[in-house]
Amino acid sequence: MIELIWTIPLIPLLGFVVLGLLRNQLPRPVIAVIGCGVILGSFLLSCGIFKEVYDARQLGESGVFSKEIFNWFTVGSFSLNLSFLVDPLSAIMLLIITGVGFLIHLYSSCYMLHDDGFGKYFSYLNLFIFFMLLLVLGSNYLVMFIGWEGVGLCSYLLIGFWFKNSSYAKAAKKAFVMNRIGDLGFLIAIFFILANFGSLEYSEVLPKAALLPMGDSLLLVITLLLFVAATGKSAQIPLFTWLPDAMAGPTPVSALIHAATMVTAGIYMIARSNIMFTLSPITMEVIAIIGVATALIAAFIAITQNDIKKVLAYSTVSQLGYMFLGLGVGAFTGAFFHVLTHAFFKALLFLGAGSVIHAMSSEQDMRSMGGLKKALPITFITMMIGTVAIAGIPPLSGFFSKDEILAYAFVSNHVFWVLGFLGALCTAFYMFRLMYLTFYGKFRGTKEQEHHLHESPWQMTLPLIILAILSFVGGALNIPEALGGGHWLKEFLSPVFAQTNAVATPFELSHSTEYILMAASAIGAIIMAFVAYQKYVKKEDIPQADGATEQSGLYKLSYNKLYVDELYAALFVKPLNGLSKFFHRVVEKSGVDGLVNGIGDLFVSSGKGVRQLQSGHVGFYIFMMVIGVIAFMLYGLFTI
Repeated sequence: MIELIWTIPLIPLLGFVVLGLLRNQLPRPVIAVIGCGVILGSFLLSCGIFKEVYDARQLGESGVFSKEIFNWFTVGSFSLNLSFLVDPLSAIMLLIITGVGFLIHLYSSCYMLHDDGFGKYFSYLNLFIFFMLLLVLGSNYLVMFIGWEGVGLCSYLLIGFWFKNSSYAKAAKKAFVMNRIGDLGFLIAIFFILANFGSLEYSEVLPKAALLPMGDSLLLVITLLLFVAATGKSAQIPLFTWLPDAMAGPTPVSALIHAATMVTAGIYMIARSNIMFTLSPITMEVIAIIGVATALIAAFIAITQNDIKKVLAYSTVSQLGYMFLGLGVGAFTGAFFHVLTHAFFKALLFLGAGSVIHAMSSEQDMRSMGGLKKALPITFITMMIGTVAIAGIPPLSGFFSKDEILAYAFVSNHVFWVLGFLGALCTAFYMFRLMYLTFYGKFRGTKEQEHHLHESPWQMTLPLIILAILSFVGGALNIPEALGGGHWLKEFLSPVFAQTNAVATPFELSHSTEYILMAASAIGAIIMAFVAYQKYVKKEDIPQADGATEQSGLYKLSYNKLYVDELYAALFVKPLNGLSKFFHRVVEKSGVDGLVNGIGDLFVSSGKGVRQLQSGHVGFYIFMMVIGVIAFMLYGLFTI
């Protein structure tokens, strides 16, 4: 199967080409079959690849394979191949991308059925999957960068899919620009890696980096630049504001970007480069601080949002913060474990939100919902499973992955644990708030909406059921020793983190302390669920339509998203717009255009003057001839 690794990204690329060229000729059922079929094909091949890696690990081998596709280019003594790397890390990412990606494609075949851009939408989705596969399969940083830029392009196309709406187009532009800021850091890091290691291949760069001393300045520069790239792609402070605005795209796009693919790229890149980060403790500290701050701030904002998709968007930012906290405290396996479980429950929650929006005739404000659990039983049950999972309540998957990150945070720095724990409490509160406002109490929408309430078709409910099952049992992949597990995922990924494990301080935490931390996390989440129930179900404390009555203090800060967008507008957008207007008026129009137009006007004016000499009047020509003769005579007179 390893020999066929190149077909996994190729099949979605072919789907993009076919649908892109024939989208206006093919009937919609055929478009849906092609769009979903190519991803299903890649998923089946990915299962075969994973089995080979798994079998190799069972035999005690590393499970690392590489496949050179062709020589990309050669410049002097430097040569770069387009080659793919398959190891335990990329094998699991293949399953996440193609597996969850297929479910989102299947869901989209119904959700987007009546949209005029149905064929274009599926072609974009296929291209997105192609670039994400390229990102995780590349055996060097340049191939990763091509995939990195590709998913950024596709996110722009998908977020701004309904580009006739100017606010949606602005959201897409915002995502594109903020990602470019981070991507510049990645590009500069590539230059540093090439200049100092003479290669971009992981197999050559990482072993050389492992030989450098702890705290080496070169690794500090490279890792900080890579982290800048990760903050853009994975929406961390200060480059996180594009992700909530990305809700402008269709709901399945939100599930694809937020759950299984694009936003996890930063975590994947750091996990892939783990030894360089481990040997740069300053960078690790920065990552942990930024991660926990992002987790807490985004959770704080999510508490008061009323748009169901905005709540989930800030939830994604917060959960990504937890993943970066895990990376920063050395819990590489824990962070990747949370990537895995998050792909299940966050895709489930977004697709569930899409089912609600579908039933509510495109209504997204939770204040206009309520009492939907009878009309949407499958959506309600599956979303409740996803909510319990993300809240970190055992025995669902989110409990195990979040607990591992918090345990490492506790060992690293108790302050990190306290802040992470507060973020977890906020997560439980705002997620159960979402469930109670949406599914409990009385229906608060219009009579027309109530009349059309119905459960979604099977193409939409089947992915919800599958993801709910995965959200329920996914935690079994890495049950800790304290609960009788064997850390299967940790053992499976050990070849990827072998160099880090050789130099990092071993993780030590007594089972009794771990039990206390687990109990605190679980009990705290249950208490917050109860508090939310008392507030929004028992007391029916529904937010006001305009939110005016609660606009005070911390609520006002949360409701207005800490005024971060306004701050960025004041510090960056307005000054840059003013500077651009100055350059436009003074430098461009008065300077460059003035010079160019002045030269043109000079020649036009001189041409008009010279043209008078060719007026066609014979009398004028005789007059000029006489003037010429007199001039020659005078010249001869004065030069003798």
